[in-house]
Amino acid sequence: MNAIEIKNLTKNFGENQALQGLHMTVPQGAIYGFIGENGSGKSTTEKIICGLIHPSGGSVSLFGKPHTDAETRQSVGVLIEAPGCFAGHTVWNNLMFQANNLSLHNPENEVRRVLQTVRMEGSANNKYKNCSLGMKQRVGIAMALLGKPTLLVLDEPINGLDADGMRIMREVLIDLTQNQGCSVVVSSHVLGELEKIATHYGIIRGGKMIREMTAKELNESCPTFVCLQTKNTEKAELLLRRKYGRVEKDENGKLRVYDAKNPEEIVSYLYEEGVLVNEVFTAKISLEEYYIQLMQNKEGK
Repeated sequence: MNAIEIKNLTKNFGENQALQGLHMTVPQGAIYGFIGENGSGKSTTEKIICGLIHPSGGSVSLFGKPHTDAETRQSVGVLIEAPGCFAGHTVWNNLMFQANNLSLHNPENEVRRVLQTVRMEGSANNKYKNCSLGMKQRVGIAMALLGKPTLLVLDEPINGLDADGMRIMREVLIDLTQNQGCSVVVSSHVLGELEKIATHYGIIRGGKMIREMTAKELNESCPTFVCLQTKNTEKAELLLRRKYGRVEKDENGKLRVYDAKNPEEIVSYLYEEGVLVNEVFTAKISLEEYYIQLMQNKEGK
């Protein structure tokens, strides 16, 4: 059974068709990276999953039941845009307000649990307005985790965070899926961070799902290359194209060779041709580059 199954989902806002027959599958226990440009339909999809807006057509199932099922709805936690907190109240009080709204049994213990989950047990008495952006995002996740949901939907939870905030967010999301049995849908434009944690990906464009894949499938789709730097880039590029075929220059002026067996072979070949290599290493196409190339191909470039 999957955590989410969406079939032929449509959503119209007047004459604007935000979703056009979207299909989406999120396995249980996955961290599903939901990727797309602004206006592609990510937030609309997430709001429909969470019951915040109604679809125009299609179906949405959560754990095998309609997403409108009252019992199923209780298994969903959500953080879209920003947490609804009172700025002048403490983190503890804000979470207690929500715990009481949900009529949770023993709300104090539940608030302690979620604070521990998001690594904020020492910040409970901080006023929300004095929290950093990263702390506020974690408060939002803690609020979404009240009641122990089995599905968490997060819209841009890592955007704007510093390096330490991103590290903590990664640890929290991995812990939720691996140790607490939660499934997570997370949208983000910070693809480098998403690549570190996602087990599955869905790429949306113009209200349609254009690619779904596992992290393993992404890895297999991203070619490895040898990257090198030399003072005589033009000569090196001509020589390498003659021998290996596919050679590209990246934004930093370094050459990428895609069909070479190993870096030592390239260094030796260029040395014999009178070109010295200053730096050489093996790397792989990133999620961000894969995404950009996919978007360009869809546009016919």
